[in-house]
Amino acid sequence: MDAIADRIIRPEAAPQRTPVPPFDLVIFGASGDLALRKLFPALAQRNQEGVLPEDSRILAIVRKSEDVTGLPNQIAERLAQDNLAADEIEAFLRRLTMVQADALQPESFAALKQALGQSERVRSFYLSTPPDLFIPICENLAKADILTPTSRVILEKPLGRDLASAREINDAVARILPESRTYRIDHYLGKETVQNLLVLRFANTLFERSWSSRDIDNVQITVAETVGLESRAGYYDKAGHMRDMVQNHVMQLLCLFAIEPPNMLEADAVRDEKVRVLKALRPIVGPDVQRHTVRGQYGAGQSDGQRVRGYAEELGHASNTETFVAIRCEIDTWRWAGVPIYLRSGKRMAQRYSEIAVTFKPVPHSIFGSGPGCDRLDANRLVIRLQPNDGVQLQLMMKVPGSGRLKIVPRQLDLRYETAFDVRTPDAYERLLTDVIRGDQTLFMRRDEVEQAWAWVDPILAGWREFSPQPHRYAAGSWGPSQAIGLIERDGRSWADPEML
Repeated sequence: MDAIADRIIRPEAAPQRTPVPPFDLVIFGASGDLALRKLFPALAQRNQEGVLPEDSRILAIVRKSEDVTGLPNQIAERLAQDNLAADEIEAFLRRLTMVQADALQPESFAALKQALGQSERVRSFYLSTPPDLFIPICENLAKADILTPTSRVILEKPLGRDLASAREINDAVARILPESRTYRIDHYLGKETVQNLLVLRFANTLFERSWSSRDIDNVQITVAETVGLESRAGYYDKAGHMRDMVQNHVMQLLCLFAIEPPNMLEADAVRDEKVRVLKALRPIVGPDVQRHTVRGQYGAGQSDGQRVRGYAEELGHASNTETFVAIRCEIDTWRWAGVPIYLRSGKRMAQRYSEIAVTFKPVPHSIFGSGPGCDRLDANRLVIRLQPNDGVQLQLMMKVPGSGRLKIVPRQLDLRYETAFDVRTPDAYERLLTDVIRGDQTLFMRRDEVEQAWAWVDPILAGWREFSPQPHRYAAGSWGPSQAIGLIERDGRSWADPEML
């Protein structure tokens, strides 16, 4: 083990990336939940590490005059929760410029233009707003003559509510900025373990040769949350879990898991292969939604040892919005034909975790007999854990030590980032925000990718409206509705046990 520890990558041995050029980052929706919880802490961390150039600025767009003075205090309180020292918080706040403007009022963009002034810095505009503001913000930036040849726009997920609205947004943005300067962000693509999927696949002969229907029995992708509505009730009840999580996060994990080898690790080469996966997904239409999908909504229950209200109680009125989705899908390609892929995501579930569990086919014949201790040979299982305890686990069958009767049990090889690397794992937004400034689009979605995902999801949403308008109920703190268990047990399988967390 000491020899292995000696080979652990230390920060000084890590490859250096292209430096971040001087920039102005403009955040629309700066007083919103995402900006306070994720964007400002990520930028503050990068500032503390010395990644951000000295003359770079962060411009926070707020609508209310009280936020001009109040938001910096809120940011400081949030950064203090992350244990940033007072001098580090102060250094970050000095980078902030507060600008009062209304996304729907073109004349208010004059204040932003004045604040930006004339400079050669890269300009990036982060639209941390509802998608119905994407078009007016981009149009008003153009009308105010704020966009420069180096300007970039960052669009937060979900992009629209369906294929038609996604195309409308994409078309409008394309009239103002080219695809090469449009960044559709999904923070799951910035997670270290997600990026490691490509390395696991294409840098290890052991897995690439077995990554197909020849050796894999089934694949399960789970993104489980323990939280409820929090402060997102207005948005979430209109969107639902399919639009909020599955159409983007879950399907991105599916794409990266199933892609064919790109000819190089370059943005469009990777995204071309992801689009091919989406096009190969077998459609689920009409009454098929009743057999291949489950939608649920949590009721009252226990979460983290506390009594919690049901979705309708939190919302304040009855609703048919789903908070849980399970789907059985297949990819109609030579590599994946016949391999069921089970997707599962929900709120108020028993544990918070995200993972891809790959179950391999069992050995064709056991030479160990059927006596006690040898009567059960579990299939090998590879678990790629995104959160918590990011890492990779491989379940193997092992002999129990001793000279008595032969006994075989499953055991796990466990590789976790926190113990394998003596390097702080950056937050996904830390990586993605600096990638935008550098001009690297590898971990961002292309428009055809987003639209193809909606093309697969839209028929499911339509099928739900006609054949499954009422979501199944499940207790908060459980693993979802019982129908989700039936979805996988009809195939003679079961959901992967999360006990290895």
